[in-house]
Amino acid sequence: MSENKETLSSFVNKSQKNSEFDKVLGRSILVAPTEEQFELLLQRLKQQLGEGRGEVILEIGGSEDGSENGLLEDELEAAVATLQSLATTLECSCVKLRERKDVRGIIAQYLIRRVLGQSDFLEIRVAVVGNVDAGKSTLLGVLTHGELDNGRGHARQKLFRHKHEMESGRTSSVGNDILGFDGEGNVVNKPEHGALDWVKICEKSSKVITFIDLAGHERYLKTTVFGMTGHAPDFGMLMVGANAGIIGMTKEHLGLALALSVPVFVVVTKIDMCPANVLQDNLKMLIRILKSPGCRKVPVMVKTTDDVILSATNFVSERLCPIFQVSNVSGENLELLKIFLNLLTTKMEYHENEPAEFQIDDTYSVPGVGTVVSGTTLKGVIRLNDTLMLGPDPLGHFQQIAVKSIHRKRMAVKEVRAGQTASFALKKYKRFRFMIRCRHVKGSYIEERTNGLIRKLNSELK
Repeated sequence: MSENKETLSSFVNKSQKNSEFDKVLGRSILVAPTEEQFELLLQRLKQQLGEGRGEVILEIGGSEDGSENGLLEDELEAAVATLQSLATTLECSCVKLRERKDVRGIIAQYLIRRVLGQSDFLEIRVAVVGNVDAGKSTLLGVLTHGELDNGRGHARQKLFRHKHEMESGRTSSVGNDILGFDGEGNVVNKPEHGALDWVKICEKSSKVITFIDLAGHERYLKTTVFGMTGHAPDFGMLMVGANAGIIGMTKEHLGLALALSVPVFVVVTKIDMCPANVLQDNLKMLIRILKSPGCRKVPVMVKTTDDVILSATNFVSERLCPIFQVSNVSGENLELLKIFLNLLTTKMEYHENEPAEFQIDDTYSVPGVGTVVSGTTLKGVIRLNDTLMLGPDPLGHFQQIAVKSIHRKRMAVKEVRAGQTASFALKKYKRFRFMIRCRHVKGSYIEERTNGLIRKLNSELK
């Protein structure tokens, strides 16, 4: 991250009154704004970028009251020029998503995304849940490696970490896979000799989707619960097999996402091998469950690019639930799913100005490096060589440690901010001491010392 670049948290000004922005509302405001209006438009765009964690979808040509929507061609050209000027001022890319004709003229939607340095990128975490044999790992293999499946699970073999997973075809651990998008929304994942180079993907990406691949079998439910809580996902992707429908752990995983207030979208797989009548029956059952009093979702069948953009724009409301129907063998509708993932934005608030807090979800002992911990930054900013407090141990004590190196998605960085996942190498701290002091690592924290006291002691995750 460049030293002179403003942070996203500085974009949000909570003291800014909405009444000030009322002056720059209206269909034609972008066509020929005055100098004062341009400055207000700039402030409003900064605010929206800060709230959207670095990106926002804007509509050009819509009127306040909904009547006489649309701009004439010359007006639209001038409005787009103004929008591009605003984006350039804030070091953002400006990409057209779609155009449509309305009463008076044309309405267009644009994606504004912050252009970050080579060592920084926007990050969205998506937890992948669903019943066993729903095709979770296969879909991730197809999305991240860009190769279709052969119908016998070839794509998923690239993601499994353990021998027994390869033999049974079932995920038993929490896996992490990434899908990178550049500023234009194109996928940058390019496997080399069958393997992905995460560092190259992150360097080329403006936005990285981290898939948290969770277990579908009820035997591994505790692992799935840990993945949904400890890894702090922004969204949940519920997988349903078209031939099997809502069976097994599907309802439990949906209930878990609802309990944690994680927005959910549904992907129905295996549509290439499912009879049409069975698919329709299972979709009716799915929609009935989503509309039930326990879920209270608004299901939307996604079939076109317009549906994707509409769903992505309104998805943060938590009530909307887009449903995709895909095939990992024929590749049907996979492009729509990629567009949707590229447009996902989180409204979760992170506090970069507070004392740092990092939640640990796993530990490693790396030869030649020492103890490495991975997890999610909940608050503040952690920099290289910072001295932090590790704990609590069984007695509630914290141990002072120093951060020797920081990696994000295997890429070395100098700092990590609230909302980002990372791995730290700890100076002169043995892993066996770590395991003794923090018996249940998944509930441990790294925190900053404030006024000589640690005020927040998070209990261990049971």
